[in-house]
Amino acid sequence: MMKSVRNFFIFFVIVCFLGVIFLKKQVAGSGPLAETVTVDISRGISSQKVAEILYDKGVISQPLIFRLLMKYKQNDGQIKAGEYLFAPQVSMLQVLDKLVRGEVVYHKITIPEGYTVGQVLYLLNMNDLLSGEFDIFPDEGAFLPETYTFQKGESRNRLVQEAMAAMTKKLQEVWDSRDEGLPYKDIRDLLIMASIIEKETGVRSERSQVASVFVNRLRKGMLLQTDPTVIYALTEGREELGRPLTRKDLSVDSPYNTYKYAGLPPSPICNPGEASLYAAAHPAETDFLYFVASGNGGHNFAKTLSEHNLNVTNWKKGR
Repeated sequence: MMKSVRNFFIFFVIVCFLGVIFLKKQVAGSGPLAETVTVDISRGISSQKVAEILYDKGVISQPLIFRLLMKYKQNDGQIKAGEYLFAPQVSMLQVLDKLVRGEVVYHKITIPEGYTVGQVLYLLNMNDLLSGEFDIFPDEGAFLPETYTFQKGESRNRLVQEAMAAMTKKLQEVWDSRDEGLPYKDIRDLLIMASIIEKETGVRSERSQVASVFVNRLRKGMLLQTDPTVIYALTEGREELGRPLTRKDLSVDSPYNTYKYAGLPPSPICNPGEASLYAAAHPAETDFLYFVASGNGGHNFAKTLSEHNLNVTNWKKGR
């Protein structure tokens, strides 16, 4: 009798030992996943449903053991909703840790410098990873061109608010650091100037020179005569003009026509980037009053009209 009890005890210990080894291998060992996969975990679903989703996606091989692991680690109800990326052979323990920590996939979207508000809203609307309709329609120049991160299913309005908050913060920083004596009535004038600079040149090194031309013209009471404002008058920022400006275009009756109306236009004409904001706040100290395309992507600057006309002639020849 004693021998039978002892044998049974030994057998029980062996079974338990083997069971522990099996469970450890199931929990901490390499999982069955053969290739990287994304898994969506919806908000408020049960632990049983989570285990079933992971099993269906091939991330785990034993849903029951996964649920027992959640119970053992007291993680029931702690799994974060979202989109998850799992690598091949990820262990059950690693899967659970990722879900509890909420290591969701973050996507990126970039607002290009010089986009109008309408173009930005279209960009956000065309992104299928975002959700919801817009109920915020900001004024022109309200967004800071930047790369923003978001989770799958986040609302478009949330990104709109983030981009607006980023511009408000950056614009205030630049305004507070601006040079003294600039011909701006307020912070909005600086934003308008930056938007013009943004549309006039994509060459970072000459933005401050472009800024100096417009600042010098404002100080002298000269018309700004900048093509991008006329283009904005014609398109209202909804689309690209798609053709060169004509003489007739330059006579359009609009407060954005800086060939006809003095001073800055009534609002920004795009969303300027940080470099253009900085250039508007810190224009180069020059006597330049004119500039024209150089033909190599940049511009030639001039102090006098005769010098400018020569640059225009050379540009036409090169073209």
